[in-house]
Amino acid sequence: MLSTKRSPLLWVVHLSVLLLVVLWTLPTAGLLISSFRDKDQLAVSGWWTALATSSQNIVFRAPGASGQVEKDGKFVISGNVLENRGGVVAAWSTNVNKPSEFEPGTSTTLRDGSTLTVSADGNFEIVSPTKIETERGQRIAFVAEIAPRFTLDNYREVLTAEGIGSSFINSLTVAIPSTIIPILVAAFAAYALAWMKFPGRALLIAVIVGLLVVPLQMSLIPLLRFYNEVGGFFGVPSKTYLGIWLAHMGFGLPLAIYLLRNYMAGLPREIMESARVDGASDFEIFLKIVLPLSFPALASFAIFQFLWTWNDLLVAMVFLGTGKDELVLTGRLVNLLGSRGGNWEILTASAFITIIVPLLVFFTLQRYLVRGLLAGSVKGG
Repeated sequence: MLSTKRSPLLWVVHLSVLLLVVLWTLPTAGLLISSFRDKDQLAVSGWWTALATSSQNIVFRAPGASGQVEKDGKFVISGNVLENRGGVVAAWSTNVNKPSEFEPGTSTTLRDGSTLTVSADGNFEIVSPTKIETERGQRIAFVAEIAPRFTLDNYREVLTAEGIGSSFINSLTVAIPSTIIPILVAAFAAYALAWMKFPGRALLIAVIVGLLVVPLQMSLIPLLRFYNEVGGFFGVPSKTYLGIWLAHMGFGLPLAIYLLRNYMAGLPREIMESARVDGASDFEIFLKIVLPLSFPALASFAIFQFLWTWNDLLVAMVFLGTGKDELVLTGRLVNLLGSRGGNWEILTASAFITIIVPLLVFFTLQRYLVRGLLAGSVKGG
């Protein structure tokens, strides 16, 4: 009878995979939770405290002389320090550096002889025996215990921003052709390198492998200068979609050719030979046999290329420009933050808005991803 006891190594593998999944999932979960949190709570506490009551130190300035009313011979300024924040006041003070000086409901005498009282529900009252003359209101520092609050304001702010719709269309206009064009070119090149005999084939394969390690930043400016010189010779404007399509094609071709060539080289040789015996040309073999069988590899590269082109900002700024009509989605979201990083709380919502389309592409094609990446890794033509 065979033993059903699991190997310790198998448990190590399972635990390692579980740990990797948790490490990758936790930041994403934190980003999602943060995108729905109130911006004031997001600024003072981490996402893991989203379901707990948070303490916030807040400084409130009461109205000045214009806000006073006369009651029973005394002059009163009143209001609520929480200002629709919700929660309760845990402590308060007139000293910004000591916000926990007084308990809620207690009173203190101010320099002008008036009395200030702050209650737990946030209501405050300044009572003066004489008319208040200054328009500069009294500062009240307090510690607020605020319950968890979730909102769609971050998403609403991003989705209703001016130009966000046109930038979304611009990103699609860049990403879709920049994914399809390299696949078409690389598929022909990969078939030639895998199944056609010609001088210099091994050298071309070596050059393609070498290009995989060339940094984009190193080749970006030479490529831009070359494109401008050729475009100027033919009268083509420098800032066009054609330029960025060609740029993304150039940067994506080495990986595409390498991936597809390995896959196609692993296809059964008998199929090719049978097709040639039947009189099929290389073009017919490629179009009717190799291309349909290579769909997993094509889908694998399409996922990587689409993710890269959709999230790209550098190449888009260089080849397309930063005008409001040409700006892609990533550039538009950067502009929403301002030059000094204001409204940084919308980063979380922006992140999930930008990954919606890549997620749809990934889950549509992910079943082909592993097959396409691993095929041809053991055997090559």
